[in-house]
Amino acid sequence: MERPLRQVAKRLLMALAVLVATALIVYVDRDGYRDSSDGPVDLLDAFYYATVTLSTTGYGDITPVSDGARLTNIFVITPLRVLFLIILVGTTLEVLTERTREEWRLNRWRSALRDHTVVIGFGTKGRSAVQAVCANGLKKEQVVVVDPSSKVIDAATADGYAGVMGDATRSEVLKRAEVHKARQIIVAPQRDDTAVLVTLTARQLNRRAKIVAAVREEENAPLLKQSGADAVITSSGAAGRLLGLSVLSPAAGMVMEDLIQQGSGLDLVERPVVRAEAGKSPRETDDLVVSVVRGHRVLGYDDPSVGTLQLTDRLITIVRATPGTRVTPHPRPLPGD
Repeated sequence: MERPLRQVAKRLLMALAVLVATALIVYVDRDGYRDSSDGPVDLLDAFYYATVTLSTTGYGDITPVSDGARLTNIFVITPLRVLFLIILVGTTLEVLTERTREEWRLNRWRSALRDHTVVIGFGTKGRSAVQAVCANGLKKEQVVVVDPSSKVIDAATADGYAGVMGDATRSEVLKRAEVHKARQIIVAPQRDDTAVLVTLTARQLNRRAKIVAAVREEENAPLLKQSGADAVITSSGAAGRLLGLSVLSPAAGMVMEDLIQQGSGLDLVERPVVRAEAGKSPRETDDLVVSVVRGHRVLGYDDPSVGTLQLTDRLITIVRATPGTRVTPHPRPLPGD
């Protein structure tokens, strides 16, 4: 509604300018007008005459009596009256049309939105997360960003994402983002307490969605899992461990940073087991297998319980990044530990 309101304000200023111009024209030629109540016309009478004339009310208590005043009414004030009406009627029609078009577009968007991704918080973490997801095949039309800042929402919509402005801790805001129909929810606000409340609210609205949340402090991670998050990433702890690893082994730090950066160098991807790999051990595959996802368990490549690979398994591998490299989403979230 912000844009229609700006249009209304602009049109009202234009109408006010027409009113003031008409009043000044009448006041300059005030000797050609007569007031039936007190005779001469002053500045207040000029504004009164302009108001009732432009609005086509026309009480008739102030009338033009000279030829010049009547000619001015014919050739100047009458066109101004028409312009005044066009401004007011045009504003009403434009606002109604804009509102109807916006409601139709929103209803159509909501009815078509299914299994989308909701990103709550579009700061550094949220933006990086959605860029990584979109790099693996998710369309921007399937991403809805929720943030309390209008500037952030403007930036998100400029990037091609849908935006909902509001406090994500409120269920009505999440409902506007169609959280109850979402497949994935990324929770990345600035504060840990906000992340907990958002996760609780989102989980109440959607029991089946995969919820991934970010926290600053590691001590808050268990609380996020209890609130309903399937996975919790500790940003400060991860950054600290990467710093420590880079100090101990700069080369190892570079490799880890390369794995974190999507689409360049080495990538960590998840994919299903192909038929040719079934019956083999993880070490016998062409890719460098890190873990095997079997059912709801994530097993290390050297776990004795892995044995040989099955067609129902999924592999987490390290591969050389190429334009076609992407993570195949798991059909259901893994439960928290």
